[in-house]
Amino acid sequence: IYVLTAPEDHGWTGSVATFAKEKIEEVNDAGTYSAELITSADAAEQIVNTEDIIAAGEDNIAVVIQPIDDTVQSAIQQLVDAEIPYVAFDRIIDGVADSAVSNVKGDNEGIGAACAAYYTEQGMKPGDAVYVYEGDTSSVTTLRDEGFTKYLTGELEYDGKTIADDAKWSEDDLKSITYSGAMNWSRSDTKTAYESLLGDASNADIKWFYAEDDELAMGILEALQGGGIDDATKEKFLGNAPYLTGCGGLDELYAVLRGESFTDIADQFGGIVSVTYSPAMIQTAIQDMVDYLDGKDVEQDHVIACEIVNKDNVKDYPSF
Repeated sequence: IYVLTAPEDHGWTGSVATFAKEKIEEVNDAGTYSAELITSADAAEQIVNTEDIIAAGEDNIAVVIQPIDDTVQSAIQQLVDAEIPYVAFDRIIDGVADSAVSNVKGDNEGIGAACAAYYTEQGMKPGDAVYVYEGDTSSVTTLRDEGFTKYLTGELEYDGKTIADDAKWSEDDLKSITYSGAMNWSRSDTKTAYESLLGDASNADIKWFYAEDDELAMGILEALQGGGIDDATKEKFLGNAPYLTGCGGLDELYAVLRGESFTDIADQFGGIVSVTYSPAMIQTAIQDMVDYLDGKDVEQDHVIACEIVNKDNVKDYPSF
């Protein structure tokens, strides 16, 4: 079983390789199959690595791949043509999704729904001002945006429940949601953007901040800790007991939830939570391939449900 990921360097993507190595060791120790990690610095290298696996002509091989971007579709199609079974992880490429043993991904719409459900539970009303810090321009961001609004309008449930009829948002209400545009999953870009937002003191009245990644949430906290925002504006903002959500499982944000850092700022928030979207999901993808090779039924569209992590349950969740 060849497991293809991005390099083990930093952040969410790099942590995928770290968790993959743990699972690969487990597979190798079990002795039924052998597994190997192959990292690629970019999509072009990942395509070459995939083509090399095919060209080697080995018997009895399988692939688990985290496509670095959509250009890897051509290499995945070559796996299909060579009748090599594969599992796709995280970035699911529509053009080849039907040919996968399993497409393993977190619930991006569910992340938005979870955040909207949490805010509704905390008292957010239809038409309240909400600010969304978006990740990039990919389908991930689109789904995280849509999950948030679809929960509010009653089209999507979270944890088996839909929003109460008297709390539903109309299309007009949704106009009070402001979107940042692509922050490129960057903490520093978000910090700069947030400082600029609060450069206008009237924006200190915004109470609900939905950051679509823990890195983006950390950028907001760092901006509040730093000197780039006028003290009076900062005081006004924190005086409203604002709310902040992230997602992913970054240990730095989990440390905030555990009360280990940013305590002076975090204590003034009405609430800070994260939603699970763990790089450890790669282990599920590898297990799906093992199960397939064992002759078991495997779910092709394998969406892993997300959960809200807060100060009370944070110790129950792995971080990276």
